[in-house]
Amino acid sequence: MVLARPGPCENCNRVHFLPFKAGSRIRMPLMPDWSEPPSDPMLHKNEVHVWRAHLDCGPDLLSRLSQTLGADETARASRFAFARDRDHFVAGRGILRALLGSYLDQHPAEVAIAYEPEKKPVLSAGLEKSALRFNLSHSHGLAVYAFSCERELGVDVEAIRAEVAGEDIAERHFAPQELAELRGLPSELRDQGFFLCWTRKEAYVKARGAGLGIPLDSFTVSLTPGAPETLSAADGQRWTLRSFEPAPGYVGAVVGEGRGWNLLLWDWRPGQQ
Repeated sequence: MVLARPGPCENCNRVHFLPFKAGSRIRMPLMPDWSEPPSDPMLHKNEVHVWRAHLDCGPDLLSRLSQTLGADETARASRFAFARDRDHFVAGRGILRALLGSYLDQHPAEVAIAYEPEKKPVLSAGLEKSALRFNLSHSHGLAVYAFSCERELGVDVEAIRAEVAGEDIAERHFAPQELAELRGLPSELRDQGFFLCWTRKEAYVKARGAGLGIPLDSFTVSLTPGAPETLSAADGQRWTLRSFEPAPGYVGAVVGEGRGWNLLLWDWRPGQQ
């Protein structure tokens, strides 16, 4: 799996959002199933690849993944108080390295990862094929990874949890327009609407790489389940927002630079490590 040279895309395994049909049960926009990738998928400039992976790994796989981590990652893993949190961190970083190694044609342990001032992970400066951009997120045992070529991006995933989706949090972090849209939803859709809003806002902030430097109420996103995704920001024309459903009970979003790129959704399998 390598970065593609500029030119016409030969990979026809595209994923497109299907239109929401009036009268259907309101939910996330209907999506094709996540696909098992080709043996050697190519990352073209007009594509964003999003991978999903479950972080509950068996001991053998977890051991193999742990052997690819850098010293700083191993040290960080050792500081987790609970074994499950530690194992999820090891799996999440090991899978990231497996995917990066595939795109870069390197052994996962040899991939050099650095961090920008706001903790956004990037490839170390000077690394060959540094046109590769990536981002990751995880929630309650599920991780998603986004990759692009010369296109800044951010991704976020969240498990939908009623105990977290409180109006007090929305009042502190959502813009007035978003809060009004949330309050206008039927009660049975508000938890989903809350996390649609949250993941879309987090994906945008992560794409910008500015962290807490961007107040969450300084831009707006749509949050009604089944409605098109929209982003309104001072630099909104620079970005495209897409949402996806990585598993039942979860929502995710990816924001990438530019317009007209295709989103491909892949399932990560242990054999790809």
